[in-house]
Amino acid sequence: MKFIVVGTSHAGYEATETLLKENPDAEVHLYERGSTASFLSCGIQSYLEDVSKNADQLHYATADSFKEQGVIVHMNSDVVGIDPTEKTITVKSEDGESEKSYDKLFLSPGAMPLELPIQGTDLENAFYVRGRNWAEKIKSRMAQSKKVVVVGGGYIGIEVVEAFSKAGIEVTVIDLLDRVLKTYLDKEFTDVLEEEMRKAGINVRTDEMVKEIVGENGEVKKIITNKGEYEADTVILSAGVRPNTKWLEGIVELDTDGTVVVNEYMETSQKDIFAAGDAVKIPFAPTNGKKLIPLASNARRQAAIAAKNMSDKKMEMPAVAGTSGLSLLTHKFASTGVKDIDSESVMAEVDSKYVEEKLRPKFMGDDEKVLMKVHFEKDSHRIVGAQLMSTHDITPAINTLSVAITAGWTLEQLSLADFFFQPEFNRPWNFLNVLAQQALGETYGSDNMLF
Repeated sequence: MKFIVVGTSHAGYEATETLLKENPDAEVHLYERGSTASFLSCGIQSYLEDVSKNADQLHYATADSFKEQGVIVHMNSDVVGIDPTEKTITVKSEDGESEKSYDKLFLSPGAMPLELPIQGTDLENAFYVRGRNWAEKIKSRMAQSKKVVVVGGGYIGIEVVEAFSKAGIEVTVIDLLDRVLKTYLDKEFTDVLEEEMRKAGINVRTDEMVKEIVGENGEVKKIITNKGEYEADTVILSAGVRPNTKWLEGIVELDTDGTVVVNEYMETSQKDIFAAGDAVKIPFAPTNGKKLIPLASNARRQAAIAAKNMSDKKMEMPAVAGTSGLSLLTHKFASTGVKDIDSESVMAEVDSKYVEEKLRPKFMGDDEKVLMKVHFEKDSHRIVGAQLMSTHDITPAINTLSVAITAGWTLEQLSLADFFFQPEFNRPWNFLNVLAQQALGETYGSDNMLF
């Protein structure tokens, strides 16, 4: 059996490792268009902040480590075409184009930065945030930068904002939406974060559209928006990503948004061609539908299931809740399921409850709080989303809520769920119990505890 894996990031890595385990005698070929394998883009912030001292630390595999496992690795080899009938791929390398045969093919096309339709994105010191090459350029630029403008206040943009701010560089973040992190957190949380950002000297500009990046002698000088102008010697473009699937048009079925259509076994419209990663939707538990959630965790799950099915195991892709977490300055936060921005995607009326709760008893000597919110179906009380935030790291608790969502739990079940109590960590009623209880209008004494 000859397997071909296209792409070496999260999905490609997981598919390769699973295929090796399931098919120890098979021939596994790995194709990568770049010169390095398996770069961990999630680690770019740590690299910018010198937590990771060099970009080599952000690879969880290399061409050599794949070869040591018996993988036949093809670096600097861009797969530009597929013939599903003949079961061949067309590969473009420095030696020209060639065709290679396969028995089963795995695609990890990934995503590309969303290019803004404005002038100036090609100026010197204007950077996208995707992959090792861009990460190294941004890191190198930080030593000379005095004023940076970050376009886009999503996860990636916020990570860059924090890294530059910690380096003592003047930072402005501009977002088209009316709040930063709007697709990840509701207003109760982003209001707190934006206030802290401003206190830290970060210029937060929301509900604002970038019109042009102005240069001088080929270098960035300022950004013009529909509301003002901002001096800048560096611009970071992080306005989102789009599926890198144009080259697959006419080969496999694509959705209207460019994502690759797959069945429950992660197989595309073409037999023996499987796909996973940032260009493939995943079953979404809150809505019982599918959603594009470009997270490394989802890519790894999808790829593992795809590789199992390529190995004739017949496993269906389970639903997820789209769980993620991040930190910003002193706050750590996490979310799962739907938020205010997408609660109407649930095929039932959705209600929500926001609660602030002390983390530990008063006699422990601190006033640490947990900010939390739950979304639920109004009639059935089925939990469909939740968010948590604190200056203490309570983010692991979001995993409990993720499991509750995928298991179809109701508020009643969460309100009395069994969680341990120890004053060093929490209160007699765990904050997750309290969140559900408050949503139900119950307190069980939690409101009247002296501590």
